[in-house]
Amino acid sequence: MTGRDPHQDGRVATGLELFYDLVFVVGFSVATTLAGHQFAEAHYTAAFIGFFLCTFSAIWAWINFAWFASAFDTDDWVFRLVTLVQMIGVAIIAVGMPAVFDSVAHGGDIDNRVLVLGYIVMRVGMVIQWLRAAAQSERHRRACLIYAAATVVAQLWWVLVLIADMPLVTTVAGMLVGVLIEMTGPVIAETRTDGTPWHAHHIAERYMLLTIVTLGEGVVGVVTLLGAQVAEFGWTVDTAILGFTTMTATFAMWWIYSVVPSGDVLHARRNKAFPWGYGHIVLFMAAVGVGVGLHLAALYLEHHAVVGDEVVVGSVVAPLAVYCLGVVALSDYLLGLNSATVLQAGAVIVLLSGSMILCAAGVSVIVAIAVATLAPVAMVVVDETIGAGQRRQALAALH
Repeated sequence: MTGRDPHQDGRVATGLELFYDLVFVVGFSVATTLAGHQFAEAHYTAAFIGFFLCTFSAIWAWINFAWFASAFDTDDWVFRLVTLVQMIGVAIIAVGMPAVFDSVAHGGDIDNRVLVLGYIVMRVGMVIQWLRAAAQSERHRRACLIYAAATVVAQLWWVLVLIADMPLVTTVAGMLVGVLIEMTGPVIAETRTDGTPWHAHHIAERYMLLTIVTLGEGVVGVVTLLGAQVAEFGWTVDTAILGFTTMTATFAMWWIYSVVPSGDVLHARRNKAFPWGYGHIVLFMAAVGVGVGLHLAALYLEHHAVVGDEVVVGSVVAPLAVYCLGVVALSDYLLGLNSATVLQAGAVIVLLSGSMILCAAGVSVIVAIAVATLAPVAMVVVDETIGAGQRRQALAALH
């Protein structure tokens, strides 16, 4: 485990990495369903806090594994077994999610015991990986030891949060401090040492794969929404419109992300890695959030929600706005501002604002959601019209 070649040709995700991602499908699915039900019952605090804590813990653990594997994956029996330990930790997190949502919804102290326990199990696996890399890679030893030390400090903090009997606000504040500790470690390790030999195109592919996983919650949401519509009204024109527009929107969300040349830019400008990597946390959450909104819409159509039309439409519009504008920001960060991304941002703002205005004017939820789903589609149209050429010019300027 001396470090992979960061310029290795043809480096792609391994079968183990793909299998590892499957565990997160379950975690995101549980979080999506629970958040949708909390929104439907107007338990907004529980929905927001539960969604943030559950999705962040899973996403952050995935990010750490992805960057380590990009730099040091040996795919031997030790690496595989330690990866299994981390997968078990993700499963424990998923099991602990309902307690987090329910405890906040019922107004008591947040019950994060199982969630934090699963996170600790997962992170213990990463400590083992970093210490092993430190023992076998003289060149990268200092960076690996910093990663391991920062992870241990963070886990000690999580244990304190776990055993402390604190009210909700204090517990959330304590967990945010833990998040800060977790995110500071990699920055120190990569900037104060020679860093680790992560592979730009490999890590870009890994992030693309998790983007697909998170967008999968939108696909599940589409199916759930259509099921509710058919059960209530049968196969109608509205059903066809709803199915076509929501599925097309999810596909367009993948499309606009896939055209961003992250691997090429990171290969040429490795110093852009941290804002790029950390910024994806918001993108991943937003992609899962679209699934939450579609689940809420399904519950609304089934008459299982106590919230109004504006909340239902807003639950789809808000994460769509974050995702679409987040992709614009990501592209601008990597390649610089251009007229295509300005037009994309403008189209997103107009369409999503128009969706909310239509809803407030009394237009049906189905029509308002259909208008909102045009936002990522408009981004694709702009990109295919003028964005591709501008992207090629910006990439050429990097070399």
